[in-house]
Amino acid sequence: MKYGSAQISHLLRLVALAGSLALTAVHADDYSDVTLLVRNGKLAEAQAKADQYLAAKPRDPQMRFLKGVIQRETGKTGDAIATFTKLTEDYPELPEPYNNLAVLYAGQGQYDKARAALEMAIRTNPSYSTAHENLGDVYAKLASQAYNKALQLDGTTTAQPKLALIRELFDPTAKGQRPNAAPPATTPAAPATPPAPAAAPAPKPAVVAAAPVAANATPAAPAAAAKPVAANHASKEVESAVRAWAKAWAAKDMNGYLGAYGKDFDPPGKQSRSSWESERRLRITSKANISVRLENLSVSVNGTKAVAKFRQDYKADTLAVSSRKTLDLVKSGERWLIVKESTGT
Repeated sequence: MKYGSAQISHLLRLVALAGSLALTAVHADDYSDVTLLVRNGKLAEAQAKADQYLAAKPRDPQMRFLKGVIQRETGKTGDAIATFTKLTEDYPELPEPYNNLAVLYAGQGQYDKARAALEMAIRTNPSYSTAHENLGDVYAKLASQAYNKALQLDGTTTAQPKLALIRELFDPTAKGQRPNAAPPATTPAAPATPPAPAAAPAPKPAVVAAAPVAANATPAAPAAAAKPVAANHASKEVESAVRAWAKAWAAKDMNGYLGAYGKDFDPPGKQSRSSWESERRLRITSKANISVRLENLSVSVNGTKAVAKFRQDYKADTLAVSSRKTLDLVKSGERWLIVKESTGT
């Protein structure tokens, strides 16, 4: 995809607040009605219903969040920024409004503001993977602008390969092309309807190392094939463990999901294991429906350690996130267990 000042917002995920707050069944019906109207493109009806709800409960964070989404969908960027900004002031503990502010700022080319908003989202919730990935995208854009400026000022050749590398992150077809000095930046209006998240280049399949065979070895000798066969079997075991983890997550099977993590698992953001498990239980069980799809899964095995890399397409209620993910696993007895989980790698 092209990498212009407007397109950075294509890389950022517009997320919904559903599931982050404890909702009553009555309120959930109102939120679901508004969400369904938005999903069906009936934005005027969604706006009217949200306004009617907020007339009676003006401080309700969930409906105010949905109102901000509607404003963004209808192209009222300024109003959406005001809505999300006020939410961050009234509920500074919620990371999602900061993330959506970053989406809006990036759509206007205000990357410094987008960076500051995402840093606040991460400060409120260090394990908020969407904000971490979005912050990486914003940093890449800021770096691109700096290298472009260097080319404009003195045409330095050292900036050209660095700029080309950044462009390749978002446009693989640009590999090897000589970058030109960028024209003056413009600030186009944010699109009324956010495009679907762009799929990142598929990770190269990992190669399972095979033991070298001596030149005079007999091809049919069992010893020569033993190690590659064993490695291939271990690779399949790891793949099965990863897919079982994703299946348990989608089914909201908390015993199966949490049981996929080893005792040495390192929770993100310096959380304790117990607080991380409590947070995951709340976030997963609060969702009405969850879908976890893995694409381009590749596995590398080294003895009792393994690394699984894939693209994860996650959907839950009104939230949809596509991101790169890496799982580090170790073999414990007959099982492969997760000991580290990284997003955006």
